[in-house]
Amino acid sequence: MAVGDKLKVGVIGTGVLGRYHTKLYAVNPKVELVGVYDAFPKAAQDVAAECHTNAFDELDALVDRCDALTVAVPATMHYETVMPLLAKKKHVLVEKPIASKVEDARGMVKLADEQKVILAVGHVERFNPAMDFLEKNKHNTMFIEAHRLSKYPAPRPGLHRRGTEVSVVLDLMIHDIDLVLTMVGQEVERFDAVGMPILSKTDDIANVRLKFVNGAVANITASRISAGPMRKFRVFQKDSYISMDYATSTGFIVRKGHLGVGRKQINCDHTNALGDEIDNFVSAVIATRDTGVFTEPRVTGAQGLRALELADAICREIKSYNNSHELFHNF
Repeated sequence: MAVGDKLKVGVIGTGVLGRYHTKLYAVNPKVELVGVYDAFPKAAQDVAAECHTNAFDELDALVDRCDALTVAVPATMHYETVMPLLAKKKHVLVEKPIASKVEDARGMVKLADEQKVILAVGHVERFNPAMDFLEKNKHNTMFIEAHRLSKYPAPRPGLHRRGTEVSVVLDLMIHDIDLVLTMVGQEVERFDAVGMPILSKTDDIANVRLKFVNGAVANITASRISAGPMRKFRVFQKDSYISMDYATSTGFIVRKGHLGVGRKQINCDHTNALGDEIDNFVSAVIATRDTGVFTEPRVTGAQGLRALELADAICREIKSYNNSHELFHNF
């Protein structure tokens, strides 16, 4: 790669998220979209035709022509897909969770560090304008309540329903785990968690209450069996209460002042969070290439690992509780 060249990028996995990544790379002026690959050739061909790019029959043929790649395959395949890319010194944006196993994620982060390449993780909510507001107002945060609810994923011929290969903790809740860890910025002292499988063989609904060493508390609920979607994040601070709706990027803040309590409506600018995530990754890779100084993306592999470590601990707590009470043995 030479200074000023467009970044040659490919996409591995052309499901729902892979298709979105491909469309956004196709319109990014900093990028030359080399092509896409999917284990199901027809899926790759359909996305390639839609985005006016190439569908590759062989993964290595795509990888060898790229400087950076998005990996949007099922979470259980992240490790086996990403490790060979890092070994070839390719920069990688991998969808969340970084991996399905903590030891795999640690190996990915270690190899990226050794190869001096960027490993970014797709925690897209970090790019939500609502989160931008919350991060700017995170001082004195004492309590957080997050709800992330969605309908059960649609069936896919020949495949499991999207996301159900892992617990809802790794599928949905991990977004809010990452946001809470970012907001509080402290170590978790202890937690209590419950969860259960309803329609799949992994937990479809879960709740965790986190207590941090500084006294802050977070209550997080995730479900993929709800009647309708909800993505809300509420923050109680020493002098205010902030309620944000991720889906609409709106909310309000109630704050104590000299003249009493005032309420102010919040209307964040609407942006394409995934587009911003992709542009952040591309910009970090180009800056690293052009300056010779390693530039970190907003969500690093280490931060993805941090969220996964806590999510994994929550999953183990849920499993231990259910086993001790002989629950859900039919799953």
